[in-house]
Amino acid sequence: MSVIREELIVAAINRSHALIGFNIYNDIHIQYEFQKQTILDDESLTNDEKSEAIRELTKIYDKNRVHFNSGTRRVCKNCNQECLATLYCEYCVRNYLKDNFSNWTSGNDNIDDLIQECQMKTLEPDSIVEWIPYDEFKTIKYLTKGGCSEIYTAEWIAGSYDEWDSEEQQLKRFGRHGIILKGLENVKSANKSWFEEANSHLTISNKWADSIVQCYGLTQDPLNGDYMLVMNRLDIDLRKYLQQNHNQLTWKERIQIATNIIISLKRIHNENAIHRDLHSGNMLFQFGGVINISDLGFCGPADKPLKSVYGNLPYIAPEVIAGKEATFKSDIYSIAMLMWEISSGQPPFNNYKHDYYLATNIVNGIRPKIVPGTPVEYKNLMIQCWDANPLNRPDIEKLRDDIRELNLCYQKNSNELNQPKENDIIDLDDSLESHTNSRLLFMSKVHQFENFPEPRNATAEELEAFHSNKSYYDFNIPNNNIGKSSSNQKNDTSQINNSDKSSKGRLENDFQEIMQQIKKYRINNIDDNDEICNNPNFHPEEQDEFELPDNTEELNKTE
Repeated sequence: MSVIREELIVAAINRSHALIGFNIYNDIHIQYEFQKQTILDDESLTNDEKSEAIRELTKIYDKNRVHFNSGTRRVCKNCNQECLATLYCEYCVRNYLKDNFSNWTSGNDNIDDLIQECQMKTLEPDSIVEWIPYDEFKTIKYLTKGGCSEIYTAEWIAGSYDEWDSEEQQLKRFGRHGIILKGLENVKSANKSWFEEANSHLTISNKWADSIVQCYGLTQDPLNGDYMLVMNRLDIDLRKYLQQNHNQLTWKERIQIATNIIISLKRIHNENAIHRDLHSGNMLFQFGGVINISDLGFCGPADKPLKSVYGNLPYIAPEVIAGKEATFKSDIYSIAMLMWEISSGQPPFNNYKHDYYLATNIVNGIRPKIVPGTPVEYKNLMIQCWDANPLNRPDIEKLRDDIRELNLCYQKNSNELNQPKENDIIDLDDSLESHTNSRLLFMSKVHQFENFPEPRNATAEELEAFHSNKSYYDFNIPNNNIGKSSSNQKNDTSQINNSDKSSKGRLENDFQEIMQQIKKYRINNIDDNDEICNNPNFHPEEQDEFELPDNTEELNKTE
């Protein structure tokens, strides 16, 4: 057998998916056949790689058949039940797990019940939630402080379940591989609703392990008794990926990234779950360009104070900052910030402290400046998604349809559209160290704010005033801000104090002064980039023939 190039297989599978015309191939069965044929026609793969790619497609197809209870059933020769999967029997897998209940315990009845319920919802052999004894991990190393929890890397000696052996009637493990251990604070004080949410999110992460970072289960640190999530270890987060690759990315690649994230969020929303903490630090890349959403559930402490908000401030919807509950539409706002970051290569409001001053700007409608060269369809979607009124934002299905239509256009026309243009590139500071020193600036944490007005959209004049002040907003990331940003984030909770009130006064005074200057000198010194950025009709000339149609049909149910 020839050498299998796994990265090419993953890329080919992603490409076959992106080329699906969902208005034509509108169910999982004909989509599977289309993808198989696309793989067979792919000249970049060897015959062995095509076989492996089709096997991986079949595993996904099996999971979807079980999930949606769709397809022709077969009688399992071992349990005699009518199953849907072809490479395994879903009933045999669940029965095997059930028979093994008496062989393990976490020592906590609530945790045991949580894991057992998740196991009885298993869809495929390589997506199973377990209780994992801590002594099964080796080479445990501290990685970072992620929001309100500590994160470690480790090696899992036996590894996760990987496949079902029909002959031996048992699950087989993958073998040694890397994992992430994420601390869960204050689980002992968690209430019933926390465990219900944990059940939902553990189930979702394994149901959609191709879109959401897979959670293998739970463990407990014997030294302090803290519970920890055991998660798949991926290569790099979106923030670092964009920082390292922005100047090489084409719009085809950027739109594919945005499409993958939006499809993943749709799967979360379809499960009637809200993420609540979407940001580029929990969008994780795997080789081949696969993107998984992380931190679904278990976001923030189990005993989060009342009237507080947990999240990464630039990505939090203005209505949530102002005190309202998170909704599906607040996730959509976070998507807009991610879309902007994909276009610019850096986090929104990257040189601001995450304090009352920034929160006030967001509530009053200040948004990042749209990057020149952004395709008009992409720009319009972004603007809709960051509207201050949640009712004006598209729901996830409409957003998915629109971004997928745009993505299909770019995938089919892969020549002149896909070269990076020099005038589309933001010049990032070469000496920046991959956000290592400024990581604290971009972490999620608990915020407590009060007395905000109703969120609104800023006027064009207000946005112009804000962006014209270089000290407030600059596309270059200054080195001398890195240490300051980090050192100012030591407390986990942002409280309203005298400095916050001072910031509010400073904001109002400075903003009025800038507005007076703008009115006095009115637009005499606006450069070409500002004109382009504020022109709603601008987009690269080569895209004219690829304007999207107004109507999009109902698409397939798997996404």
